[in-house]
Amino acid sequence: MPAMPAAPSRRAFLATSTLAALHLPLVAQQTAQQPASPPSSPPRRPPLPALNLTYDRSTINLLGPKSGYTPQIGTVVSMLTWMEFAVLGPTRKLTEPDLDVLFDKNANTIGALLLHLAATEVLYQRLTFDSLSEDQLKADPTWKSKWASAMDLGEAGRRDIKGHPLVFYIDTLREVREDSLAGFRKRDDAWLMTVDKDWPWGPTNNFCKWFHVCEHISHHAGQIDLLMKRLPGAKGDSAAG
Repeated sequence: MPAMPAAPSRRAFLATSTLAALHLPLVAQQTAQQPASPPSSPPRRPPLPALNLTYDRSTINLLGPKSGYTPQIGTVVSMLTWMEFAVLGPTRKLTEPDLDVLFDKNANTIGALLLHLAATEVLYQRLTFDSLSEDQLKADPTWKSKWASAMDLGEAGRRDIKGHPLVFYIDTLREVREDSLAGFRKRDDAWLMTVDKDWPWGPTNNFCKWFHVCEHISHHAGQIDLLMKRLPGAKGDSAAG
């Protein structure tokens, strides 16, 4: 079962305030403008070049209800969108060798952490949208083959997650986020507030579960920031918050 979330570092939130001048992707922000009743199988957008990224600077910092979602769910979407930006911004120029740097035998690469963020979001889709138990999910062959290494990290992550360019991670994160947004559009605030009395942390509603997805991104954004500052040729702490 999911572990109780540790208090995340807020370094990433402070550091990302310097990104206001950047042009980064915002899949979620664009999707949020879609009608409230999308087709059952929303079309996938084609892959975009890793370094040709844009976002809507007029709305990225406006947390709150979003068109196409019920008010509270729209607020969750706005927070997930902001954190997506916080991860994709700092990593936008990383090369494949950068993504595969392993600083010691117990470390995780930046690429593995990016894929871990996608795997965690898929985990919470399956737990909250599909009402699967974690045991059911782990028995799913697709989960085992596609996501288990990224979710567990450790030796499996070091072995399996390497040799991918940045666009691979961006496209994976975007595809997963599109699935989350499609799921949110089908649900309402009553679902968001539904309490799971059997959750291992204690009684927990879906709002808290998805807030954990958001703060989990913040937690690993701080790790990624630290690893980037240790990359060969890194410029140091000039942009630190």
